Amino acid sequence: MESSPGALPGRSADGMGLDEVAGALAADLERIVGMFRSLAPPSGLSMTAGATLAGLERLGPQRLTVLASREGVTQPAMTQLISRLEDGGLVRREASPEDGRVVLVVITDDGRATLARRRAARTERLAGIITQLSPAERTALISALPAFHALASVPREDDASRVNA
Repeated sequence: MESSPGALPGRSADGMGLDEVAGALAADLERIVGMFRSLAPPSGLSMTAGATLAGLERLGPQRLTVLASREGVTQPAMTQLISRLEDGGLVRREASPEDGRVVLVVITDDGRATLARRRAARTERLAGIITQLSPAERTALISALPAFHALASVPREDDASRVNA
């Protein structure tokens, strides 16, 4: 959070403290995640399955342990999920080029196509919701997009996929 000139350190321009901003954002994100879940048409993919596919698309091949850590599930649960995604042709397992004993999970072209369809459906439905906002609210939302991207890109301390932990 950047302070504007004249604002107290650790406070935003409107006087909210970091904890207040984080609390308000957490509460709104809970509501947004609920709305986000409802935007995708039924496809048989859970939120965790979709997030796992998106992570593989964004970050490349990953170990099962890294995927489980990233999604906050146990390794056995991730193993079951990857088996279902593999049965559906959305991912495949392959040996690591650096160490053939290590198995990596890789997204397939069908997995990428599935993500693209889910994103297109969500985009269409979200656009309909955004049209219900006032012009000022839409402008504020557009202005906030870089901050949302930056927030989503901050490495988490508990993220096992971080290169320089």
